[in-house]
Amino acid sequence: MLLDRLFRPRPAQAMGRTLYVQVVEQARAPALYEVLGCPDTVEGRFELYTLHLMLLLERLRGAEGAAEISQALFDAYLKGLDDGLREMGVGDLSVGKKMRRLGEAFYGRGKSYDAALAGLPDVGPLTALLGRTVYEGADASRAPDLAAYVLAQREALAAEPLERLLAGEANWGGS
Repeated sequence: MLLDRLFRPRPAQAMGRTLYVQVVEQARAPALYEVLGCPDTVEGRFELYTLHLMLLLERLRGAEGAAEISQALFDAYLKGLDDGLREMGVGDLSVGKKMRRLGEAFYGRGKSYDAALAGLPDVGPLTALLGRTVYEGADASRAPDLAAYVLAQREALAAEPLERLLAGEANWGGS
């Protein structure tokens, strides 16, 4: 009984992991690839996971009681990246270096998304950012449509009661 309580994840950790699963599901929505033309590549998926995580973290930022859940969500994201690298056959000695580069990319994207979203209602910077990141090396003609999708998701998350998010339930807009 004592060991069960000792090793049971804290509620915030469980909620962070639950939210991460929802981020992954949303980032894997077929419409992103089939309708919006996002590249179905390792890099494209990384960009979409990161984008959706950024949107959710932005919504939780500064909310009372959300810091621990946000940290657990970020930790689950990092674990997902690490697991993905290992599944792709990246050796143990290389995982750390690759994770560092992915971490740097994450923080760089965070600053870029914050700047692009701060410039709203002008969607030009967001569209350009999506073209450079999500569509890198691919046809970026659907970047304006992806920008509209991002703004719709951001709006849906903003409308979501904080209590539901803190309970691990994110309501993403239609995909």
